[in-house]
Amino acid sequence: MTEEEEAEAEAQADDVDENEDADEAEGLQAGDFVTLAYTAYTTEDDQLVDTTDPEVAEEEGVADQAEEFEPRTLVLGEGHIFDEVEEAIIGGEVGDSGSVTIEAAEAFGEYDPDDVQTVSAEKIDEDDRYPGANVQIDGKQGYISTIVGGRARVDFNHPLAGEDVEYEYEVVEEVDDIEQQAAGLFEMYLGMEPDLWIETDEVEEEVPVESDEDDEDEDAEPEFETEVVEKETLYLEATPQMTMNQQWMMGKQQIGQDVIDKLGVDRVIVQEVIDGMGGMGMPGMMGGMGGGAGGEADIEEALEEADVDADEIVEELEGAEE
Repeated sequence: MTEEEEAEAEAQADDVDENEDADEAEGLQAGDFVTLAYTAYTTEDDQLVDTTDPEVAEEEGVADQAEEFEPRTLVLGEGHIFDEVEEAIIGGEVGDSGSVTIEAAEAFGEYDPDDVQTVSAEKIDEDDRYPGANVQIDGKQGYISTIVGGRARVDFNHPLAGEDVEYEYEVVEEVDDIEQQAAGLFEMYLGMEPDLWIETDEVEEEVPVESDEDDEDEDAEPEFETEVVEKETLYLEATPQMTMNQQWMMGKQQIGQDVIDKLGVDRVIVQEVIDGMGGMGMPGMMGGMGGGAGGEADIEEALEEADVDADEIVEELEGAEE
């Protein structure tokens, strides 16, 4: 083969590789936000595992739970759903639907008889001493299978351990709106969607000044100047429900950083709203102003702002007493 033929063959091979890469990149990919509708049952006894369908929730008697049953926004490739389901979705497109069977080992694990232990009932709160109660023993979560006298059999396996799961799904839409993406992330993190919005703010920042290399002094203090920069900001309204959310209390820093990384915003600002009291003031405020040097100073300051002569008022009061 001549050098020209070899060069042409290499070029053709490169074109094939580029075409294959293009084909691999088609469709939905890891990192894409999608809204997914799904329902999952165990294959053996048709026990509901999870659903986004309100009708299914109604039929299964779980519709009265606190969560909302509606399609959920998630990020592909982030482990928000079973790997087998992600593999079926990636490369596809909006409108795709299908059914995937997840074997027990990949779902909730195989059932391990060694994870069933007998413990003293004294380790369990009196209100939880009944079969089926969820308990925590020595830092492990389990449920009581039987309890007799002062002994309880506690199963530390997942309740669905050993069960294959049939997972039916439909890709409802690809989510491009950044606020909708943020809402989906917080729904996954906290089980709720806080009020949120995106704004571009102008912020003053101190930035180092580049010095002339010829005049650079190693011992000199670095110089800074104030510069106005634009920052894309995700604002959250911290409702009491969000503030008391255990996941938020324990991991707000990690959640905020994850949101920044996934959405590409510059920062997250959480705003706490305190409602007013209708002009009634704080209890005890009037009593607090009546005594002490601080109270007198406050009164004098208020009179000065109102352009009132305090000495004149005192003279009038003394005259009224006489």
